[in-house]
Amino acid sequence: MELGLDWRQLLTQLISFSFVFFILWRFAYKPIFAMLQARREKIAESLANAEKIKADVARTEAERQKILADAGDQANKLIDEARQAAARVREQETQKAIAAAEQIIAKAREATAQERLQMLGDLKREVGRLVIKTTSAVTGKVLTPDDQRRLAEETEKQLAA
Repeated sequence: MELGLDWRQLLTQLISFSFVFFILWRFAYKPIFAMLQARREKIAESLANAEKIKADVARTEAERQKILADAGDQANKLIDEARQAAARVREQETQKAIAAAEQIIAKAREATAQERLQMLGDLKREVGRLVIKTTSAVTGKVLTPDDQRRLAEETEKQLAA
């Protein structure tokens, strides 16, 4: 067996292969490689966007936590202010109630003092009348208005002492 090489046929096949390779390279492989490269770039861009979104989410979460903390601080501050205001109002109302009670007590003391003075006056007049009546009954004579006045004054002096 002899190995023979047909150069014409080899050259024809080589030209034919080169032509098919060129056409495949130009119209099939090159667009496929370009499409693959575009997909690689898109995937890389998507990964970069995912990292960017992840960073944005982390930053947003940190801001949310900060806002929640600030809101909690403000709520506590408002609660403290409300408690202080309530304490001030309670103190003011207590002072008003104490002042009103003291005023009522002062009026009651004044009314009691006036009533006592009136009762003492009534008692003095009654005692004076009884003294005059008793004196006229004991002496058996009718007392003149001057005698009655003098006895009333003496009785009043003795009761005052």
